[in-house]
Amino acid sequence: MFIGYARVSTGDQTLALQEDALRHAGCEKVFRDVMSGSLADRPGLTEALEYARQGDVLVVWRLDRLGRSLAHLIEVVGQLQDQGVGFHSLQEAMDTTTAGGQLIFHIFGALAEFERALIRERTNAGLASARARGRVGGRPRRLTPEQVHMARQLMTAGESSVAEIAEALRVSRATLYRGLQGRA
Repeated sequence: MFIGYARVSTGDQTLALQEDALRHAGCEKVFRDVMSGSLADRPGLTEALEYARQGDVLVVWRLDRLGRSLAHLIEVVGQLQDQGVGFHSLQEAMDTTTAGGQLIFHIFGALAEFERALIRERTNAGLASARARGRVGGRPRRLTPEQVHMARQLMTAGESSVAEIAEALRVSRATLYRGLQGRA
């Protein structure tokens, strides 16, 4: 059974073109969403994925109607393959029920993995460069070394309680304890 999925981003747009193409391709049932593709929760897509059974084929007008990104597209098509459901994109002529379509899908997957690896490399190189210039990531420390030293002296002298010292420094007791351990 061919199952269609159509999506437009706004209510100003119409699903007619996609629905006509899906019906012409032989889709017996068409699921719809009128919302941005960047949203993770798309009820129509969820319904279509739950409706599809082994041997069915999910059909979309174009690839960008299905996935939020290349990685998401690969995830959804992988999920379909795990269920024994084929995938067909009309405009790109991609059909995972054929050997050629599976090859193209795997090439897409390899490109997405390559892109993730490049992003990871660039991120790590940027962090290393920042560290080399003395910049450290994360939130700034709440207590200065001088405040930690003063808190230690007050605690050692026994003149003030932890709660009083924390209140004077305008931090929580947990932050004060972390500071005394060298972590805040």
